[in-house]
Amino acid sequence: MSGVPIAVTGVGLVTPAGIGRRATWEGVCAGSSTARRDPSLAGLPVDISCTVPEFAPARHVGRRSALVHDRFTQLAITAAREAVRDTGLSPATWDGARVGVVIGCGLGGVSTWERQSRNLLEDGPHAVSALLIPMLVPNMVAGHLAMEFRVTGPNLVTATACASGSTAIGVAMGLLRDGSCDVVIAGGSEAGVSPLIVTGFAQMGALSRRTDEPRAASRPFSPDRDGFVIGEGSGVLVLEREADARARGARVRARLLGFGASADAHHMTAPDPQGVGQGRALTAALADAGVAPGDVGHVNAHGTSTPLNDAAEARLLGRVIGPGASVTSVKGVLGHSLGAAGAIEAALTVLSVQRATAPPTANLEVPDPEIDLDLVAKAPREQRIEIAVSNSFGFGGQNAVLVVGRA
Repeated sequence: MSGVPIAVTGVGLVTPAGIGRRATWEGVCAGSSTARRDPSLAGLPVDISCTVPEFAPARHVGRRSALVHDRFTQLAITAAREAVRDTGLSPATWDGARVGVVIGCGLGGVSTWERQSRNLLEDGPHAVSALLIPMLVPNMVAGHLAMEFRVTGPNLVTATACASGSTAIGVAMGLLRDGSCDVVIAGGSEAGVSPLIVTGFAQMGALSRRTDEPRAASRPFSPDRDGFVIGEGSGVLVLEREADARARGARVRARLLGFGASADAHHMTAPDPQGVGQGRALTAALADAGVAPGDVGHVNAHGTSTPLNDAAEARLLGRVIGPGASVTSVKGVLGHSLGAAGAIEAALTVLSVQRATAPPTANLEVPDPEIDLDLVAKAPREQRIEIAVSNSFGFGGQNAVLVVGRA
């Protein structure tokens, strides 16, 4: 059933720009970075991050969930609740066997892992929580969402590094197209801001060292970009076949038209400089959607603010899509939320199409002269967008691309 359009009937977001769809949208359109000095990273070579502000677990997910779930699961529950409310569907009455959950996550419960490792080393085995494993393992985020929403259909977690969230949405499209599900809750969640993870990324040279000016550190497509700022968050979409959504009178925010995935088979962390593998994912997604490259009016780029990624992606977009599409990277505002990034950016692409607005790329004062793209900078651009693309590229050369159409 390739080519069957999928309706986005629910959107939920929890990001460094705020808790909820509205706060996140307003934040990315304001175009100001959320990066700041992070006390939890004090003393490390890189001590800046983009974290969700004022997220009180007991208030947002309940006291019990605050105790038994890692932060990455708490963020997903919060985003998913907003997304399901947005649909007008009721988990109390839907056929849970016809509903699926697919969530992307690259790391799992890293803060739990660090805390319990410290307990073991300092106080011995008796200090390790009996909930260590269910709080730690990535698959539990989908398991807990199934319990939350009475879902007994397919329950999956995808792990394709920074493409995990987009991959999850692509898998969800497949479940709807092949008739396995009538509704799928799909997205990504990550809470990887921890001393160990930040140190690991810093050691490989992936993070910006502009720690004296955090808000200027994430600067996609700028000539002086030097790495990303680590972030966290969750983006969740509720998907249905368009015909089903229309039949029940649902509001359709946008349509998912195509998905493509590929591997670079090039390097553990560096992208293929010419974006060959990325190009295969992009062309596959366009073919799945049945649209020509020239039909694309907007691209939500992966745009990590690293020298190699931005250059490779720019060459890819110039070669495949050409100069006619506006391009933005929301990582200038939100930082890089790793396995959640693709889902957050897919949700923002849906809102861009629905609201006829392309958000700006933060900190883009003067674009890299070697990057020949129509970059949105400094302020949102009003633009009627019929077809948009959301790119996600991960370590290991794992690529995922979504095509979004106006409803």
